[in-house]
Amino acid sequence: MNKTELIEHIAKQADISKAAASRALEAMISGVRTTLKKGGTVSLVGFGTFAVSKRASRTGRNPRTGAVIKIKAAKVPKFRPGKALKDAVN
Repeated sequence: MNKTELIEHIAKQADISKAAASRALEAMISGVRTTLKKGGTVSLVGFGTFAVSKRASRTGRNPRTGAVIKIKAAKVPKFRPGKALKDAVN
């Protein structure tokens, strides 16, 4: 499912227009992005938790040349699925 299909699904399930569903989805994504940018977490009970994790700096290799390169530390978004979502998939 891509973003367009998700918007269509939201519009159909919530009995709203595609434009309203698109705005709602964009608002949700924006809210998650803003919270994670500030270092917070977003917990949706039964669905999962979005959080920021720190990845330490490390050394790697350029696959083309084999040269050693340094990969700097980074903050990365993570998603941990909730129990209800895990149960629904299995």
